Amino acid sequence: MAVPKNKKSKSKRDMRRTHDKLKIASIVECSRCHSKKIAHRVCENCGYYDNKEIIKIVSKEKSKGKRKETAKTKTSG
Repeated sequence: MAVPKNKKSKSKRDMRRTHDKLKIASIVECSRCHSKKIAHRVCENCGYYDNKEIIKIVSKEKSKGKRKETAKTKTSG
């Protein structure tokens, strides 16, 4: 197994670790629907990128709460 011959200084160690930090995503406003989105990504709200429709978005109001639940009854037998 490889073993370092000499100890690395704190400076050299920290210079190596400069790229290991987390980066903040750039958040911009969608030009079409004006909601917040990550830059250079398709808008999750309207599905457009660069004024072109990429994803067809089904409106949430139509699918919300329309499901009927049926009550099942136990029959003794």
